[in-house]
Amino acid sequence: MKKLLLLVSFVCIAQLTFSQKYTLSGYIRDAQSGESLIGANVLDAKSLAGTSSNTYGFYSITLPADSITLVYSFVGYQSEALELKLTQDTIINIELRESSLLDEIVVTAPLSEKIQESTQMSAISVPIAQIKGLPALLGEVDVLKTLQLLPGVQSGNEGTSGIYVRGGGPDQNLILLDGVPVYNASHLFGFFSVFNADAINNVQLIKGGFPARYGGRLSSVIDISMKEGNMKEFHGEGSIGIVASKLTLEGPIKTDKTSFIISGRRTYIDLLARPLIKAQTDGDEVVGYYFYDVNAKLNHRFSDRDRLFLSAYLGDDRFYGRYKYEDEQQGVTLTDENEAGLRWGNITSALRWNHSFTPKLFSNTTLTYSRYRFDISDEYRYEYLQNDQPGKLVDQGLARYLSGIEDYAAKIDFDYIPSPQHYVRFGANAIRHHFRPGALNLKFEDSYQEDEIDTLIGSQTTKAVELAAYIEDDVELGTRLKFNLGLHLSGFKVGDEFYSSLQPRLAARYLIDEQTSVKASYVRMAQFIHLLTNSGIGLPTDLWVPATENVRPQRAQQFALGVARNLSGGYELSLEGYYKNMYNLIEYREGASFIEVNKDWQTKVAVGDGRSYGAEVLLQKKEGRTTGWLGYTLSWTDRQFDELNFGKRFPYKYDRRHDLSLAVVYNWKENIDLSFTWVYGSGNAITLPNAKYLGYSRDSYLDSPPYQTINHYGERNSYRMRAYHRLDASITFKKETRWGERSWVFGVYNAYSRKNPFYIYLANVDYDSQYGEFRQVSLFPIIPSFSYRFKF
Repeated sequence: MKKLLLLVSFVCIAQLTFSQKYTLSGYIRDAQSGESLIGANVLDAKSLAGTSSNTYGFYSITLPADSITLVYSFVGYQSEALELKLTQDTIINIELRESSLLDEIVVTAPLSEKIQESTQMSAISVPIAQIKGLPALLGEVDVLKTLQLLPGVQSGNEGTSGIYVRGGGPDQNLILLDGVPVYNASHLFGFFSVFNADAINNVQLIKGGFPARYGGRLSSVIDISMKEGNMKEFHGEGSIGIVASKLTLEGPIKTDKTSFIISGRRTYIDLLARPLIKAQTDGDEVVGYYFYDVNAKLNHRFSDRDRLFLSAYLGDDRFYGRYKYEDEQQGVTLTDENEAGLRWGNITSALRWNHSFTPKLFSNTTLTYSRYRFDISDEYRYEYLQNDQPGKLVDQGLARYLSGIEDYAAKIDFDYIPSPQHYVRFGANAIRHHFRPGALNLKFEDSYQEDEIDTLIGSQTTKAVELAAYIEDDVELGTRLKFNLGLHLSGFKVGDEFYSSLQPRLAARYLIDEQTSVKASYVRMAQFIHLLTNSGIGLPTDLWVPATENVRPQRAQQFALGVARNLSGGYELSLEGYYKNMYNLIEYREGASFIEVNKDWQTKVAVGDGRSYGAEVLLQKKEGRTTGWLGYTLSWTDRQFDELNFGKRFPYKYDRRHDLSLAVVYNWKENIDLSFTWVYGSGNAITLPNAKYLGYSRDSYLDSPPYQTINHYGERNSYRMRAYHRLDASITFKKETRWGERSWVFGVYNAYSRKNPFYIYLANVDYDSQYGEFRQVSLFPIIPSFSYRFKF
């Protein structure tokens, strides 16, 4: 009996030992710079249980006590295998090294998370190296223009960086820079974006199936993370182009403890054009335009459990004109001065604290401040001085229009990974909004007539509070079925009104075989802020306004179904279909605009609904000597407003039936890269007059005829522009130097000089004729460019 009891005791102890589970956690970083690797994979080669690192490089995996072999992998890096006997909770920080092109294919491809394995659908990550390798307008690398090449994303007008995702408007994109919303992402009236690729670490676009941690917009999330700064060595990189130059510096303040990065960019269009302008004037006029932006970040590791980040972005666009005239005749001095300016820009800042409570629980606490403002001014001063008389007569005035939005926010996010079958995220946030939809300040002083005016016309600042909380879980049921279940709860307090929204999120993935999966998702979204816009070219006159008692929040729901397959040779193929309904959209009524500051903006808008549906195909390759993608979109998008188009549905301006894009980067030789992009899109929908007639005008002047030609318009957006297509190409020559690397990049935009439509107008054949013809205005012919890039 004693022997039997002893045997049973040994069996029980052994059973308890082998059923015990422990957690491995830590950070995955780049071996050369110390940068966090986002989405790196961790796999137990024995059980095939795995996980991936979060936005800050943190990972956690719980496994049974046993001898294990962990494999760490990331696209473009050499995999690392680690064998150990797991007997307790263990912290392991791993550094991966970049691999050669051949090693990429052989080593990392089998171990990276494949497209068919993830529950997330309608999401695309584009490597920064690929973004930098593609051709760019005037040689300026642009993150948003690269995203325009992806299926489901429309580009707006020729050359602009506007983003229209699955039938949504530009205000329906949640653009995050280090977790802080960016309200205007355009420089140069939309032709460049505010994001400097040299300062960016990761870019992800989500078009549908939104996880519960995201909220506040209807159509997309563009999540952009800044670099953290090299923890080991001082480095720099930059470029000199034909319109702008930039420089990035990064390095350790204290090796492996504290690092910094600062990156700046400025155009010099104004400096180049100044001699030409001066030659065409009498020398007293100064006219110019430029933009600049600065990214900066500090990163400090207190320990393996605590880390602090301070990041900021500052950018401005400025157009200015100054004129001064002086004259002295017959004892009288006259001075005439005029100065006009147009300025808009963003400030974003974030203070973040990462803390690991346990190997399974990770938190990120963030305080943020952001501001977008638009400022247009016109100031004059006229002085009259009679030299033999004391004092002078002054006539001066100022007209200044201001608008913008300012946010103060706090949020906390938790990652809880109890086992490889669950990845739980939960958190909450609060935002204090300050809206200034538009105000006109007028000041006039006339000492001759002893008259003075100082007044403010237009909307005053509106304050609102936005709250949100969420929970989601990635649940794995067996080896084939996986779910992402989530709930997002949000609220908005403005004036005496409080809006709330409960938004369920569901995404599922089923593996048909090892290489193929079927995915489906359903999401509901709410948006408590609106963008009033007069045009589609990213003009800064667009105004951000809140939901009010009269204008309700925007809402949407989206269904998506797709197939994902991992092909041989490093290719990934996805096919998705979607259907989206949007409610409480707003547009200016016919003839209304931001200029009418004497009217409340709520009286100038119409409220309606929208819908979009279609299918998208993406064939992508991220590894090897040739990388890139082929994307195709078939879609329908329309709007319905009771007060517009007689209440009938009409095509959205950026409704395009077909959209095709091809982007390729080819490493031809060790020191030569070739790249090209080709895009095709059906023409934009526009409204054109279909008849002209003579009408009597009671308001005609005495010296003008009482009869005037009046255009008659049919249904809204019932005509189409010509189809759009364009080929861009570039070649890069790289060379290793004793101090680093230098590259010459030669590119061409619109290589076969296609005359793509920018807008269409009606012109009279003769001045007095009742007949006319439609004429197309094209913006960019073939445009060559070059830039010099360097790293040290």
